[in-house]
Order: sequence, then C-alpha cells, then structure tokens
Amino acid sequence: MPAPPCASCHAARAALRRPRSGQALCGACFCAAFEAEVLHTVLAGRLLPPGAVVAVGASGGKDSTVLAHVLRALAPRLGISLQLVAVDEGIGGYRDAALAAVRRQAARWELPLTVVAYEDLFGGWTMDAVARSTAGSGRSRSCCTFCGVLRRRALEEGARRVGATHIVTGHNADDMAETVLMNFLRGDAGRLARGGGLGSPGEGGALPRCRPLQFASQKEVVLYAHFRRLDYFSEECVYAPEAFRGHARDLLKRLEAARPSAVLDLVHSAERLALAPAARPPRPGACSRCGALASRTLCQACALLDGLNRGRPRLAIGKGRRGLDEEATPGTPGDPVRPPASKAVPTF
Repeated sequence: MPAPPCASCHAARAALRRPRSGQALCGACFCAAFEAEVLHTVLAGRLLPPGAVVAVGASGGKDSTVLAHVLRALAPRLGISLQLVAVDEGIGGYRDAALAAVRRQAARWELPLTVVAYEDLFGGWTMDAVARSTAGSGRSRSCCTFCGVLRRRALEEGARRVGATHIVTGHNADDMAETVLMNFLRGDAGRLARGGGLGSPGEGGALPRCRPLQFASQKEVVLYAHFRRLDYFSEECVYAPEAFRGHARDLLKRLEAARPSAVLDLVHSAERLALAPAARPPRPGACSRCGALASRTLCQACALLDGLNRGRPRLAIGKGRRGLDEEATPGTPGDPVRPPASKAVPTF
C-alpha cells in the first residue's frame, strides 16, 4: 500500500507519522514543523533575548546535535550568536569518540568550540577516578550523581570562559519526564519544586539556562537527526547502566505504551506543581567555599569533591550530607576545595 500524501505540502509522499499527533508528513515538512515548534518554545518562553551569546552544551549525542543544528538555523531570526561548549568527563573509551563527533560538527557548522575537562577543573578528578574511588570496580551506582553535578559546574565554567550570557542544553521531553518521575520516586520535594518551567533564570550569579527541546519527544529528535542527516555519537556511557534513571526510563516506556500522552503530562505536571509553604525548600544562599548558589553550607559540587578528597566519597550523598555540613569549616567565597597533596587545586 503506497504512503499517503504529505498532510502539509500535499505534493510529496509522507515519510512518517508524527508519534503523538499521527499526522502524516514528508521529511522536509516534518523538519520545518519541528524547527517552528522549537522557535515557538524559545519565543513564547522568552528564553534567548536578541544579542544573547549562547553556550550550547555539546556532548556529541543526538539531543545536543539536533539542538545546535536547529539553533544555528534559527540564530539569524533570533538575533543570537552560538558557542559550542563540550565537557570532557574523563571516561576512557567513551568520551574521546564523543568529542571527536563534536569537533566534526563544529568544523562543519563553522562554530567555535571550547572543551573543558573535569581533570583540569576539579583537582585532577576524572569520572574514571571517581568510579575507582567510589566502588573500586570501575563502576558504581553513584557515578551518575557525581557526574551530573560536576558536569553542570563544568558547563557553567566553560560558558563563562567564552563570554556566554545564556546556556542551553539538549534535554528533551522524555528526559524531563524521567527526571520528574525520579524526583517523585525519591520524594525529593526540593527538586520537584525547581523542576518546572523551561530552565532557570540565573539566581545567585549563575548564568540563565534553558531547554528549547523540552516539549520535543525523543522519537522526534531521532527522526529530525535522520532526515537532516546529522552526524552524532550514539553509544551509551559505560556508567549509565548502573544509574537509577534507567528504572525511571523503563517505567516511563510502560506508561507511554498505555497512555501516549504520559511523557508530556509529566512535563506539564512539573510546571504546575505547587508545594505547601511548609514543604518549600529554603531560599538558597552562597557556598562557603566557592561562592556558588547553595542550599546548604557547601554547594553540591564542593560537597562531593570534599567527600572524594577525604576518601569518603559517599559522604555527600543522601543522609551522609548532613554530617558533611556539620564537619565543614566555613571559608570565604571563592576558596577552593582542598584536595590531597597528590591532587591539584580545583579552578572553579
């Protein structure tokens, strides 16, 4: 049976049906619709003002590749300039290949690229070193906890180095729904309260962040990359199978099979969530060591690094965090974490 005509141009044959709407579109019309929806998200949310210097978190994967490609196409209309910022976490056999994809993209698109490394920023710590410290076997369920916090800090530092005024990341609707599920399952009211909206406004001197692909499903991101023939790195991180996020992802897939709107329903639920006054987290202050935004004595990055440097890597995770705050000696903003003699001083 031949494919139906495209519901938009009525000339070409349809190449796909959009996963949620069922609309039959040709590849060109689908890509145009996808770009128009991202543009609407940016404009309606007032995410990137004219004149913004935008640091795109480039991992080499499908999401950041699609985000950079779409924003590059929309940049003249939005009046923004783009800088690619990649983070080298120090994961042997994985990150080198991903960074190679980022460098190919930067050269093809003629966009400036800056790479920042955990090893340089965090006193010699790489993710492989963290894995050995936390588990001794090369893998640990806590690796993603460390990596998520440190990557956020590294991306902020990279964005500042290139003079960016805003940061964008490639989180799609499925990513955000998984995060909402994880926070519900953990009973983490603080993160649930901060999880709505399309990003953060940049409190406490941090750069504003946003997620232009937040309403785009993972399936459509993959389809867009296919029809635009984008070059991206598709292997999973070697530490990802140990992460709690995998359980939320499996649950989300089952929910979506029963209710196709489950992903966007979860995303919108986070936007509309309201906590009782007693459950709201306290207003954040400044980290006593680096001066970054923090809800406790130490920001999460300094707390995790402090635990690593003391040889107690799990000290800053879960209930152990309270003990770390009690042990911490307040310093002046900007003071770095003090690593052991064999490690260099972090530069953030």
